[in-house]
Amino acid sequence: MTYVNRPTDSYVTDTPVVNQVIEYHDRVRWGPIISGIVVALATQLILSALGAAIGSTFLAGSGAPRSNAPGVGTGVGIWSVISLLISLFLGSWVAARACGPINRNTALLNGAILWATTLALSSWLVASGVTGAFGIAASNAGEVINQVQQGDVNLPNNQPTVTADQARAIADNAAKGLWSFVIGSLLGLAASLAGASTGAQSPRVHRVN
Repeated sequence: MTYVNRPTDSYVTDTPVVNQVIEYHDRVRWGPIISGIVVALATQLILSALGAAIGSTFLAGSGAPRSNAPGVGTGVGIWSVISLLISLFLGSWVAARACGPINRNTALLNGAILWATTLALSSWLVASGVTGAFGIAASNAGEVINQVQQGDVNLPNNQPTVTADQARAIADNAAKGLWSFVIGSLLGLAASLAGASTGAQSPRVHRVN
């Protein structure tokens, strides 16, 4: 018996089921993040030294250094905040470029982690007595907190002899330092995210004709 294939017959073939393998990988790239932190730290140190050198040179050539010192101190403080934003922007940009082709969301995630790690590192440096490395805002806040913890500041609750004016002055200094820390930290986060977004490299898609 023989079988002949007839052209009118229709054959239904089932689509083969292929097991899909999904590869999971971490979106956080600590190697580039550490590289960005090193670049941010080096940039901040150089820019801070530049601002301090310019201020010291101005006072050295000034006819009234005591009168000009408050203005120079204010200028150095403003420059410290600006240099902090520049260093975080550059550090996040370097971290994003070092990651290779990634999407923008991953770059922003790594930039936020870089900012958080830098903030934690700066807090440790301030607590260790190394001030000015990451901006005047964190230094002021750290000094206020350290003084309160060490008992260098006479708090109204512990010292009944403190006058109302002294208590207001203490509260005002603490508020200024802490608000400066909060605002400076948020500005640093914005600068870090901007640098990461700018440095992100979109993956290239190769089309095969």
